[in-house]
Amino acid sequence: MFEKILYPTDFSECAKKALEYVKKLREAGAKEVFLLHVIDEAKIRFLLKGIAWAGGGTGYEKRYKDKILEEAIDKLKVIQKELSSAGLKVKVEIKEGIPPKEIIKIAEEENVSLIVMGTHGRGRGASLLLGSVAENVIRHSSKPVFVIKG
Repeated sequence: MFEKILYPTDFSECAKKALEYVKKLREAGAKEVFLLHVIDEAKIRFLLKGIAWAGGGTGYEKRYKDKILEEAIDKLKVIQKELSSAGLKVKVEIKEGIPPKEIIKIAEEENVSLIVMGTHGRGRGASLLLGSVAENVIRHSSKPVFVIKG
């Protein structure tokens, strides 16, 4: 039924809870997991503007991005090993962009059967209940989305 799962993670506690559900889906016939981390370009721009305003040097942007990428790779390796140990085939990718857009794009390109993601449930309105990333993915994805509240 849900053979190919997209598991986008921001490494939060909510995402860790969702990971437990991804592993359990193996028992329901899941065979493959596409493990995705999206580096939020808006957050990077915001932080870099603050650094520039505070007098940060020109080489700081590259060092900052490299550090974020290195940390993400290390965390993804741990998750990849955990999913592989659960008997799942794992494909890993890191993207830079707007998280909901990248999640939806990968879900379509990889033709996943389910997106499993955690949610923080911060913000206003509907996103207070879901979290803005999860809300956007649910609203705009043609794929089913299983959301785990953190």
